[in-house]
Amino acid sequence: MREEMARREAAELLRGHRKPRSPHGWGLLVALWLLAFYEPVVTEGHLRRKNLEFIFIRFSAWEFAGCDKLWAGLVTTLCHHIRQHFGALPLSVFHVLGSRPRFASGFSQREWILKKGTCLRLWGLLLVLGVGIAILLVALLVPGIKDHHALKVVGSAVASLSGSSLVLGALSILKNFLVSEKKKIERLTDSDRFAGQLGFMSKIRGEVEVLVDFLAFMEVFERRRLRVVLEITSLDLCYPEKVAGVFNAMATLLSDANAPFIFLLAVDPSVIVPCLEQTGCMKGLADNGYLYLNRAVTLPFSIPEMGARSRLRSVEAAIQTREDLMYRIIAGNVAKTRCGCAGAAAPPAVPGWREADSQAVGWIHEAFRCLHDGSDVLSRYLPENGANVRRIVNTIPITLRLLLHRAGAGALLSPRAAAAWVVLADRWPCRLSWTLQCLEDSGQSVATPGDAGKSLWSVFQEHVGELSALRQALGKVLSLDGDPELFQAFLARDFPFGAAEARELLGVTVNLDHSIRHQMGLLRAMARL
Repeated sequence: MREEMARREAAELLRGHRKPRSPHGWGLLVALWLLAFYEPVVTEGHLRRKNLEFIFIRFSAWEFAGCDKLWAGLVTTLCHHIRQHFGALPLSVFHVLGSRPRFASGFSQREWILKKGTCLRLWGLLLVLGVGIAILLVALLVPGIKDHHALKVVGSAVASLSGSSLVLGALSILKNFLVSEKKKIERLTDSDRFAGQLGFMSKIRGEVEVLVDFLAFMEVFERRRLRVVLEITSLDLCYPEKVAGVFNAMATLLSDANAPFIFLLAVDPSVIVPCLEQTGCMKGLADNGYLYLNRAVTLPFSIPEMGARSRLRSVEAAIQTREDLMYRIIAGNVAKTRCGCAGAAAPPAVPGWREADSQAVGWIHEAFRCLHDGSDVLSRYLPENGANVRRIVNTIPITLRLLLHRAGAGALLSPRAAAAWVVLADRWPCRLSWTLQCLEDSGQSVATPGDAGKSLWSVFQEHVGELSALRQALGKVLSLDGDPELFQAFLARDFPFGAAEARELLGVTVNLDHSIRHQMGLLRAMARL
């Protein structure tokens, strides 16, 4: 969207149109002058303008999940960012003196028309104020008239009445400058009885209409179209009634056909649809959340399956957040160098700590290299979800450090195998837990001669029928697993882990919920009674 914005801006300049202006610096004074004395007009030339500016506002629903009305948080976020983008002073003056642009009559190209009524009232007040001050000065300074109290009273009254009108206007601007739209809405929602206030929503709607009119004014002033893009995220982390409230707020903001709002709703429909179906907003739609989404969303965009290059980029972005892996080694080398230069005794340290930590960092970097190598088969099993990728990247260093701590330099497994185990536990937690539980129940967790040749895939094949019989009881846990065919290819062909390797890795597996395995053990025991 930013690239499109820059392209249109350059195209408009090439056509010979005037350069856009902003309400900052010298432009602020021009904007205030136009706000006070001119009325904007939407001309044919303005409607033909192709250049536009997107104002991006990110709304994380999770940040407002604790408030009574989540939609109020959406409106306050909108008001706050628009005020911050354009400045508090232009918006405050618009509240008092501004007006919504009107459409031009005919093909006139005049974008600004003088407010004759405002100018006449202002000149009239200034004239009356001058007359009142003159009468008062005459009554106070001219000899022979000082004793006429009636003239002093008339002069004071005329000056006070005319001056008070100007002061009231200035105070109104100051009030709107100090009390933002966000504070006004928060003050309304903080009331204990705000839900039952008559016309409460009309007050909220009034604040939104002022913002829409202000944006229309700024379009004419800046000589380009304005669109406010609200990015709504983390909605699938909120309670069902909060989700419905945000949809209602979106409908309120979009009720005006000319509203300059674009909503980017980043949600998981499988989570949002049940939330909508639990609330009362489905009346008349046969309790069908998907039908409601189809009517609310005007441009659906389902993110396609992630390709190989996108997966590697996701891994690279997650690995870049783990630059702390080298900090301890660098700090240790710096401290060692300083102690050597000073000739002082080194501080006491745990024997072999630096060597073990250096080996762990080497293993971690080797595991990350395998994940990021497009030619390595392990990269094909990475999940598409960025959150899962970050979880894998965060888990691998802990798993490798625990593995080295338990087995030392004589560990049977390589960094690549440990990374593959972490991926296995993240992609198929249910099937892996079932295989490990069956391995434990059959006595394979105890070292016996020849058990090292027993593969996890063969154990899973032996007991897959029992898992199928328990699929109703384990339905929610089974839904966590990825593609079953990929699970077969992972264990049977690419990473054929054996019982001995599973026994070594189980003690350092931190990204597998062991309560799943315990639940499976209870179900198997109950089935055998």
